[in-house]
Amino acid sequence: MKVLVLGVDGYLGWPTAMDLANKGHEVWGIDNYLRRDLSRNLDIEPLYSIPNLSERVRIFKDVTNKEITIRIGDLVNWSFISSIFHEFKPDVIIHYAEQPSAPYSMLSREATILTLNNNIQVTANVIFAVRQYSPEAHIIKLGTMGEYGTPNIDIEEGWLEIVHNGRKGKFLFPRQAGSLYHTTKIMDTDLLWFYVRMWDMQVTDLMQGPVYGLLTDESMLDHRLLPIFNYDEVFGTVLNRFLVQAVIGYPLTVYGKGGQTRGYLNIKDTLNCVRLSMENPPGLGKLRIMNQLTETFTVNQLAEMVKAVGDTMGLNVRINHIENPRKEAEEHYYNPKHTGLLELGLEPNFLTNESIHKMLDTIIYYKDNIQKSSIFRNIKW
Repeated sequence: MKVLVLGVDGYLGWPTAMDLANKGHEVWGIDNYLRRDLSRNLDIEPLYSIPNLSERVRIFKDVTNKEITIRIGDLVNWSFISSIFHEFKPDVIIHYAEQPSAPYSMLSREATILTLNNNIQVTANVIFAVRQYSPEAHIIKLGTMGEYGTPNIDIEEGWLEIVHNGRKGKFLFPRQAGSLYHTTKIMDTDLLWFYVRMWDMQVTDLMQGPVYGLLTDESMLDHRLLPIFNYDEVFGTVLNRFLVQAVIGYPLTVYGKGGQTRGYLNIKDTLNCVRLSMENPPGLGKLRIMNQLTETFTVNQLAEMVKAVGDTMGLNVRINHIENPRKEAEEHYYNPKHTGLLELGLEPNFLTNESIHKMLDTIIYYKDNIQKSSIFRNIKW
């Protein structure tokens, strides 16, 4: 298939592009380096230096003899995105092209406005470009489990049947975001659902939990192909942060009571979920929603797992409960359904002591690059 990966420079975008190109698809990747620019402005560096996209595709071709076409530009700009769709006419659009950080979205008024403008305008432009140039294309949007919040009922896969005054209806599951970033993801879902109804588009919305890990099949061939790996409070996911903290003797920063429960998945499973969604499109006029996670953990459980493995490696890991900078429930019910992707054939890579050990080994290799000052910024909301 002809696959357009939006946000190809990101933590998930780059591994996705490599995976699909390596499997024989024709892949174009689009990015404007927004995440790199925001990180640089905040004096935040990833665990290791990342080549620019032109260099990344050269390395990828040398290693695999497969090609990825890169275009640099801002998807908020209609002239740019329309020219891409006019030239490429993709069969599938994988939409990662958003400001991806909840803490960043809560940092300041300016950060909030940037997040709103970027995320909503990009999604709207994607919808209109599909309508004009590739009306039968399949949009795969990476949503987030954070759209649901932590309701005191089971979280269904996107939809909920309601009986009210003797009548029954099916509605999008109620959303209650915990950050401005997650609010924009809710807006994405609403926009896509509106245009599915109006224009018979076909969309898969993958409600993804926090992702962890560094290694994929392609990056194991050459470490220069590793994804951007942040360990800071702004752009780093919780388990990735804990792993880096463990390596340098920085006490694991557990917010509050540590009972916050979320659904997690290995980066390899993100790639498999996207591929399975591509291979099994929902059909025109449908919005398919699947919860993309493989297992749930509390923050305390993650911290204890990292400590247990780290201690066997001589890291002497400590855990520190700190005042929670976020406004969130620290103990709550959490039971998300996630059968859709399993039914499509997902074979999960579960979090084990062995996988934690392997991630710690990789991080230890880059230990000298770690900047302690980047880890905790105490962004409050």
